[in-house]
Amino acid sequence: MKGGCHIIFIETIFDTLNARAAIFAYITYFEECGLEKLPLILSGTIIDAAGRTLSGQNTEAFYISMMNAKPFCIGFNCALGATAMHPFMQRLAKIAQCYVHAYPNAGLPNAMGGYDETPENFGVNMRKFATEGLVNMVGGCCGTTPTYIEALYDAVRGIPPRVDFLVNTHKTMLSGMQEFIWNDNIIFVNVGERCNIAGSLAFKKMIVAGQFDKAVSVAKSQV
Repeated sequence: MKGGCHIIFIETIFDTLNARAAIFAYITYFEECGLEKLPLILSGTIIDAAGRTLSGQNTEAFYISMMNAKPFCIGFNCALGATAMHPFMQRLAKIAQCYVHAYPNAGLPNAMGGYDETPENFGVNMRKFATEGLVNMVGGCCGTTPTYIEALYDAVRGIPPRVDFLVNTHKTMLSGMQEFIWNDNIIFVNVGERCNIAGSLAFKKMIVAGQFDKAVSVAKSQV
């Protein structure tokens, strides 16, 4: 902030808890300083063909875990090339209620740690993100150079950005390793594992102290 930044950008997120700590620092700083928050951009990294982060969340769960921070923009970077990242950008664009970005590597790294995708192929592969209305911002990560960014610019120039997120669906969305999205076809939901002595120190103290009525009351309030 003292250096005059315009955006707070938490990127290459492979662990959601780590990112939540950074978001907490972001919120706390602006609240304690009494300043208006700068735009927050969040960028995750998916590591496999299932579209999961290193800590195991899928694409939708990652977004849901971050959405209460009200990011200006959210997306994916690094790790996979544009071709492998494409299906997960489709899933993210479908659920995200904010701007979406993508800046993948120049393809998957080869055995020598280099990148084989040419600038021209990179631009062609990234163009799909724009023509399908998946993104508001694009760029390049590992292996890309100014030549790649120039090819990308030429590939997406003049294509309208994603706009469908402007319609807020107001769905109830929760997440663990996977997403839970409420819909009218769901008749009954059982929420468990909220109170146990391994997961809650306060609950453990109630049990040890023999405060069973209080413990039961707390358990009921969690369901």
